[in-house]
Amino acid sequence: MASRSSLAELRSSLWTRDELARRIALARETVAEPASRPTFRRFLAEAEVMGEVLQRRRRIIPVVKAEIPRTVMVLPGFMTHPLRMRYMAQHLEKAGHTAKRWGLGFNLGPTEENLEQLEKRLLELHERSGEKVVLLGWSLGGIFGRELAKRQPQAVAKVITMGSPFSGDPRANNVWRVYQFVTGHKVDDPPVETDVAVKPPVETVALWSPRDGMIAPRAACGMPGERDRAIALRCTHIGFSYSAEAIETVLSELKRF
Repeated sequence: MASRSSLAELRSSLWTRDELARRIALARETVAEPASRPTFRRFLAEAEVMGEVLQRRRRIIPVVKAEIPRTVMVLPGFMTHPLRMRYMAQHLEKAGHTAKRWGLGFNLGPTEENLEQLEKRLLELHERSGEKVVLLGWSLGGIFGRELAKRQPQAVAKVITMGSPFSGDPRANNVWRVYQFVTGHKVDDPPVETDVAVKPPVETVALWSPRDGMIAPRAACGMPGERDRAIALRCTHIGFSYSAEAIETVLSELKRF
């Protein structure tokens, strides 16, 4: 039989009926002018990830040893764990770079508390390595990376975002309703003080794809002034974490300083 303390912990970890109702209402929010987002056909194409394991067996990605190894902090996408980016990290490590996890487990959205933890993590990596850290963020992870670079620019060498919706309407994607249900706040009203479109004071490169089935390409590409450079790829949104094109582009960016 479970102890009273363990039952109390379980109850406290579950949403109350009122909280659940509030989150459902957030997910069902009515929007007067719906933002342009990827088509349903594009969204369905994301299912190609189901064949990822087989693709890996056939795929050979050439990796050249880096002349100047970098320390890279890898930030996962919304509702994903750092393990989802391990394939990317392995190739960075083959090139001689040091890939580090962000230390927060699953990405369940921003809070002031987890941003403070990430700041500490970034500063630790900066001090331990003796060099500025590259922030590599996939989707929402890229938003975290941009924010960290604004808060601690002296510790950041470069920010690379992959399919991150930092520009335009925050509802220009196919997952904003899920986001609002999971995080408990509106996508345009995060519990942190920030303007995601403002460019960090370090080199900022945006990788985007016209084949992205989750994030509107315009939102991930950004406008001049919101990033330094934008690079178009041909992968799906999930493919940013494992496609040969994405990995090769990231490796190329780690050479370019």
